[in-house]
Amino acid sequence: MAVGDVAMPHMHVVKGVKIGSTEAYIRYPNRRDLVVFEFSPGSKVAGVFTQNAFCAAPVTVSKSHLAQVDARYLVINTGNANAATGQIGLDNAQLSCNELAKLAGVSNTEILPFSTGVIGEQLPIERLIAGLPAALANLNENAWLDAATGIMTTDTTPKGASEQFELDGIQYSITGISKGAGMIRPNMATMLGFVATDVPISQHVLKQMLNESVNQSFNRITVDGDTSTNDSCILVATGQAGGQELTSIDDPRYAELLTIVNRVMARLAQLIIRDGEGATKFISVTVEGGANTQECCDVAYSIAHSPLIKTAMFASDPNWGRILCAIGYAGVPNLDVTQVQVWLDDVQICRDGGAAADYTEQAGAKVMAQAEITVRVDLGRGSAKDTVYTCDLSYDYVKINADYRS
Repeated sequence: MAVGDVAMPHMHVVKGVKIGSTEAYIRYPNRRDLVVFEFSPGSKVAGVFTQNAFCAAPVTVSKSHLAQVDARYLVINTGNANAATGQIGLDNAQLSCNELAKLAGVSNTEILPFSTGVIGEQLPIERLIAGLPAALANLNENAWLDAATGIMTTDTTPKGASEQFELDGIQYSITGISKGAGMIRPNMATMLGFVATDVPISQHVLKQMLNESVNQSFNRITVDGDTSTNDSCILVATGQAGGQELTSIDDPRYAELLTIVNRVMARLAQLIIRDGEGATKFISVTVEGGANTQECCDVAYSIAHSPLIKTAMFASDPNWGRILCAIGYAGVPNLDVTQVQVWLDDVQICRDGGAAADYTEQAGAKVMAQAEITVRVDLGRGSAKDTVYTCDLSYDYVKINADYRS
């Protein structure tokens, strides 16, 4: 069961984007598992991808195609990751592009393929190809919810975010979906994110915007510390709502738009944590007082990855010694532990490297019993600050992953 507010919002239409989906029986019958996105001609597309050396075949193909030309279509399947599948997997990923290109009347390099699901099994390409005509026949601009459902694997809920806003008196939309619940610790560059806006944005500005936004959203989450073979995040700007193209990061509109993109990306990323496999708690780990952002992130991830801390969170056990332990092995150079302060929400559990004199086990346990918890650490070394989002580690996480291939 997902933690907190995970309701799908109203998904605003993005001019120049149509989505179709179908049941292709990629792995399971009677479930939506094949999604196609269509973008209007002239759309700009930027992507970031997993840095896992065993990157999936569709990631390899998508990166190659994106380096050549802007995409017109995305084809996404769930149920099979097409990862660790060798040359056959690459051929199948390319074949999915070739077949969709024939049906859509575009070049195969204008297609980007994405897959998610079980690693190490060959993609049933004949089923995927057979499902393409139905997905194309269903193309429409109001299918974001269907798409969010069609890319789910162990997710318990579809994930979406959407906003309408004005720039220079013109109304624009930004809408996106994501999937992921386990094997989550993106390092980008099994998580997928697809976000589109109808603002006109040049290619190099769009790429900069995506990189900045991903580093404050999808690269700040962890369920289990595992970077998938298939992680991908795509940002599309169709430009179909009109207005002057955004061609420079020095344009005042850039900062305004980046703030909006960041909100949407952050929501999509945090929904993944709220739906973490077996999660019962949503945990924010904020580290401040660092000498630089990197050491803040190192400490935050050290805490967020710790199985001991995550299981204590599940049990509502304020065993704060585990938090200090994780801070201590995070690799911060010359850390003066006497300057370290730690809080659970507003309850200070550690003052100047030791137990806070006014801390009580009862106060700590009360915070730990909440569904949403903030761990805040002050390293006392500088002004840098960053936040990572994670969840607890429950019995159900083991059950879900033990049964995943069944």
